[in-house]
Amino acid sequence: MARLSRSLLVTNPDAAGIDIGSSSHFVAVPSDRDEVSVREFSSLTCDLQAIATWLKICRVRTVAMESTGVYWIALYELLEAQGFEVLLVNARHVKNVSGRKSDVLDCQWLQQLHSYGLLQGAFRPTEAVCALRSLSRQRSMLLRGQGRCVQHMQKALTQMNVQLANVISDIVGVTGQKIIRALVAGQRDAWVLADMKNARIQASRADIAKSLQGNWRTEHLFALQQALAAFDFHGQQLAECDTAIETQLQALHLYTGEPGKAKKRSNTRNAPKFDLRVQLFKVCGVDLTRINGIDVSTALIVLSEIGPDLSRFTSVKHFTSWLGLCPGTKISGGKQLSGKTKRTANRAAQALKLAAAALKSSQSALGAYYRRMCARLDKAKAVTAAAHKLARLIYFMLTKGEEYTDQGQDYFEERYKERVLRQLQKRAEKLGMRLSPAENVA
Repeated sequence: MARLSRSLLVTNPDAAGIDIGSSSHFVAVPSDRDEVSVREFSSLTCDLQAIATWLKICRVRTVAMESTGVYWIALYELLEAQGFEVLLVNARHVKNVSGRKSDVLDCQWLQQLHSYGLLQGAFRPTEAVCALRSLSRQRSMLLRGQGRCVQHMQKALTQMNVQLANVISDIVGVTGQKIIRALVAGQRDAWVLADMKNARIQASRADIAKSLQGNWRTEHLFALQQALAAFDFHGQQLAECDTAIETQLQALHLYTGEPGKAKKRSNTRNAPKFDLRVQLFKVCGVDLTRINGIDVSTALIVLSEIGPDLSRFTSVKHFTSWLGLCPGTKISGGKQLSGKTKRTANRAAQALKLAAAALKSSQSALGAYYRRMCARLDKAKAVTAAAHKLARLIYFMLTKGEEYTDQGQDYFEERYKERVLRQLQKRAEKLGMRLSPAENVA
């Protein structure tokens, strides 16, 4: 047996390490490049420029930095624009060796590991996709803010004992908005307010009038007025954000043509007002909404997080592992200790889990798969398993340009029956027995 070498081979001699902080950054370069190989720089823009200048003087080609909050973004973008190869590494993967507590040692440790080629950079899409991702995350934040405004309106109505939310399902729908705006404008006649109900509202006019009899205290009306104004303000900002998203999607167009007919009409109220499905098709060349459970909003979140180019992921297994949707491989001594998926805050994975949960009543092959998983596993694991399947479908659509065609629930059930029969036949053969179909009973 050949004797293993105890020395590591330096593969990146021109490597530097940076420990990111909120107010200052510690930078380490190879010890032979400067008399002071470790320096501290402020997080001001002029000092970030000084970091790039010093790295060029020290003939550094590649840089590794820890991912700490959002403090790394400005320096990362600046160094990348200056022509450096920048790796954003996970702090958990770097700090497996104890005894290195100070910031100076952290940056030196990063530089040493990177010089040996032991660090792997995190996935980061192109600049254009990063811009789309920022806009998409801003839109999600605005939607959450608008949802809080709805809760504030419900609270103000409840404090006035106006039980409108108990007779109509959505107080920010057409009927709810008309009634609330009339209340803020000064209308108090319950029957006049009840006449504003839409034809699709199942509650009777009398029930709505009864729910609109409140105490009309001034402080609660003031809270309702401010919550409504905040709701409208968030709606205006959402419209502006949608315009910016549409412009950014047009800058990402790589394909021409139009997608096929939509599978079904989308009634998502929070979706952008422009034709998002067409814009996403021109970005990636396939219609992700053909996959059951994935609507235009989910497709926007997924594409803004990963982009149309998945060449960084060598296989579908690497892609699902990055999403945190594949089973864990915690093995010791040849024994698997746990197959639990890792905890992750990946927004694309969260969107796919929500899409998977929506398959509960879907009469499709994916819906049948989700219900089959629910019968075998608990709901959380079934959602993760269905989200894993959605991620695989998205990977193959983006990498191979294949359109997804649903085979239907019956097709899935028939294939499941065939698999069960094959397994039973194998077990019967091992026991020296043979399966035979039961005779049809008249």
